[in-house]
Amino acid sequence: MDDSVDDKTSLRKHPAEQPIRPVAEADVRASDADRDRIAEILREALAEGRLDTEEHAERIDAVYRAKTIGELTPLVRDLPAGRQETPRPAPGAAPHTAVPRSPCGAGGGENLVAIFSGASRKGRWRVGGRINAFALFGGVEIDLSEALFEQREIVINATAVFGGVEIKVPENVTLRGSGTGIMGGYDVRSLESADPDAPVIVVRGAAVFGGVEAKPRRGKRLRDLRR
Repeated sequence: MDDSVDDKTSLRKHPAEQPIRPVAEADVRASDADRDRIAEILREALAEGRLDTEEHAERIDAVYRAKTIGELTPLVRDLPAGRQETPRPAPGAAPHTAVPRSPCGAGGGENLVAIFSGASRKGRWRVGGRINAFALFGGVEIDLSEALFEQREIVINATAVFGGVEIKVPENVTLRGSGTGIMGGYDVRSLESADPDAPVIVVRGAAVFGGVEAKPRRGKRLRDLRR
């Protein structure tokens, strides 16, 4: 019998043994860290005057909707910092492996977007490791005073363009922040909890002709930080 026929039959019988084609770098799933790096480049470009507020708003919105590296790269390709730093898969990751994003509430990112409208998250809800808040001619309210913290550190990326983002936290957590106010207000009232196991909430972002505010909510405390 012809050896080539045997080879074809063998491949049909054992598809798992066929070589796996590597996924192109542009098709690798983007991580939250990849999105944060691109968002930071865009914030710097806005502060330097390389982008106007409308361009910045459009690109930031696209950043937090992007699913792959290939969708992120064009957003900063025309910026000096973007040409120096392009998001790449994490070192050591298999080139053919595409890791899906974690669902909201399980350590993944939750997006709150308000464009000519409002968005809010409050009451008794489970908080993952990351929240992305974007307000354009609108308002976003994030109230963590009664939330259930699934991770010790929570990062909130808050961007307000002609709008506002208001963040409320319990009195006995650690609250830290860094950001930029451009013809607007960026106010994060720092807190340091006496409990070393208390949740740490980090707020970062930018306010352009708008405001970002993070502060403790009086009378609201987490009764058992270790639960």
